[in-house]
Amino acid sequence: MVQSNFGDKKRFKIDGVPVGKELKDTLNIEFNAPPESRRQNGDGSIIVVIATDVPLLPYQLKRITKRVPIGIGKLGGIGANGSGDIFIAFSTANEDAYIRESKTTVETIANDWINDVFEATIQAVEEAVINAMVAAETMEGNNGNKVYALPHKRLIEIMKKYNRIE
Repeated sequence: MVQSNFGDKKRFKIDGVPVGKELKDTLNIEFNAPPESRRQNGDGSIIVVIATDVPLLPYQLKRITKRVPIGIGKLGGIGANGSGDIFIAFSTANEDAYIRESKTTVETIANDWINDVFEATIQAVEEAVINAMVAAETMEGNNGNKVYALPHKRLIEIMKKYNRIE
């Protein structure tokens, strides 16, 4: 799950396609002028919550969160100076792990098996950010700052141009 409000249009890519560069001429349809904002390129924030039923120990979950920036980076995110980045991961696998009155046993996967979880994390983060962008609507915030929705028809045209969809 992501709360995605970050990045720089010129770096934005999907499946390697330079979507942001292709949309560089996107204009504010309402006023026929480029969007105005006090934000610097790359400012914003992203919060990522990774939830899994894979039995993992805390140190393994910490390793999982270190893969989140790879998914963000595949989209062109660089963790800019003005970006606030928060990542957290948890596992639901060991339901009795926090029993206080007696001993308990927990299961975990071996570290040699964790690569698939790393890959799944990277792919899930990438997909969640794209989903958030596709679902987003144009909105106006504090001091008249406006953020524009991703133009769906143009996105489809761009992805077709680069042979990513038919």
